[in-house]
Amino acid sequence: MATQKLTPEMNSLLARIREMGASAPTLDELERDIVEAMSEQIPYYDWTGFYRLDPEEPETLVLGCFVGELTSHVRIPLTEGICGAAVVEGETIVVDDVKTDPRYLSCSLRTKSEIVVPIRARGKVVGEIDIDSHSPAAFKEMDRAFLEEVAGIVGGYLERQGGRAV
Repeated sequence: MATQKLTPEMNSLLARIREMGASAPTLDELERDIVEAMSEQIPYYDWTGFYRLDPEEPETLVLGCFVGELTSHVRIPLTEGICGAAVVEGETIVVDDVKTDPRYLSCSLRTKSEIVVPIRARGKVVGEIDIDSHSPAAFKEMDRAFLEEVAGIVGGYLERQGGRAV
């Protein structure tokens, strides 16, 4: 990844997340540490969380660790929402104005924009990072680059653990 696209704060945070990925005892602890660090360091990341594919229902995402307001979307079918679309498409999705995207599943009236980044292990999407912002068009190319790198760290962790997301 070209770290020159990132702010110095993002580069520093990315170094911390790499260390977390190398030493976390469990996926839950890794996710928790990542969402807490991102929400503390990046002020416009107003809701930060992980979703994992349910091993019992592989067409459903299950909410993992998150920081932000509670959400009723603890299970999301892949046929619904921006989260479902990101897994199906296997691509990062950035929505500058959630009110204009019919796929958006409303979690908070304050959410204005969203970015969802798939996490891959052994070549397959196994989960995703979901970030909401209370600011419109909050997510820039540097956020995409940063979060895709974070997703790669989590995917690498999963591969070292045998590819299991849960």
